[in-house]
Amino acid sequence: MLFIAMSVAFIAAIILTPLVIKFAYRIGAVDRPNYRKVHARIMPRIGGLAIFGAFIIGYAILLPKDEHAVSILIGAVLIVMIGFLDDMLEITAKAKMSGQLAAALVVVLWGGLQIEFINLPFLGQLDFGYLSIPITIIWIIGITNAVNLIDGLDGLAAGVSTIALIAITVMALLMGDVFVAATASILAASSLGFLFFNFHPAKIFMGDTGSLFLGFMISVLALLGFKNVAVVSLVIPIIMLGVPISDTFFAIVRRVRMKQSITAADKSHLHHCLLRVGFSHRQAVLTIYGIAILFGAAAVLFSQATVWGALLLIFVMLIVIELFVELIGLAGANYRPLLNLVRMIGK
Repeated sequence: MLFIAMSVAFIAAIILTPLVIKFAYRIGAVDRPNYRKVHARIMPRIGGLAIFGAFIIGYAILLPKDEHAVSILIGAVLIVMIGFLDDMLEITAKAKMSGQLAAALVVVLWGGLQIEFINLPFLGQLDFGYLSIPITIIWIIGITNAVNLIDGLDGLAAGVSTIALIAITVMALLMGDVFVAATASILAASSLGFLFFNFHPAKIFMGDTGSLFLGFMISVLALLGFKNVAVVSLVIPIIMLGVPISDTFFAIVRRVRMKQSITAADKSHLHHCLLRVGFSHRQAVLTIYGIAILFGAAAVLFSQATVWGALLLIFVMLIVIELFVELIGLAGANYRPLLNLVRMIGK
């Protein structure tokens, strides 16, 4: 039955996307080129409606059961609405954040989804108490915006999200979580169907309607699958979402170093850096897909490792990420502490 739901969601996305393209042009929901954009022509930008519609159709066929299901769906509707408003009217950052907060609150307060505690290696259980609510909300909003930030090249956010959702599905199956596995796989199928029209050269952008929806769902599903577990296991969703999380983290580092607002827009995200060093549009996207796949595989390996093996894997990954960041200038052209340290040792 799950295979049928996934197949229907995939086909629905392929059918709905051309309809959304026509609808977007009719209502003026288009993205116009500017100095920050890499596209050179007007593009429809509410493709997220096709992903959302396809997901709802596939989900309705299977109707996976979970105590958090209703609150997650209501939160998803709210996040799609705020994304659609932004794509249509370009609402303020404060208004967009308010919508994301409302969606997160539905899941956290009404749905009861919270990180209440973690088990620390060698130190026992750490209870978050009253902090469990703000920590959970920060996670949901943070991941939602991280996916939104990487939506800068044709097929990038859709592809990376699909890879992350497949990783979540695999991990959920290993842990026996049927609801998370079913929901993530149906959403992955919907995103993959949309990718047929979104990969370079794209015929439509997902817009905030899509990137906020995918980010919200990924954040909630990852949280649902790994809440209240050992701290080592809590790192798994962070590794799965390594591409958007690291891009967001180093964007903050870059802006702090440049004495800019952390919300300031720029052209120095991961995809911009790859284009700048000579990658073509398609090469940059496929390279980031490859990185996302490596992160997903690392998450699965991480889940099967011992505590010491997991800590070693984290250390190696952090070194590799830092070297890659310095080489492509993701945190700024002059940010090279590790490379400078290697040169000093080599002298």
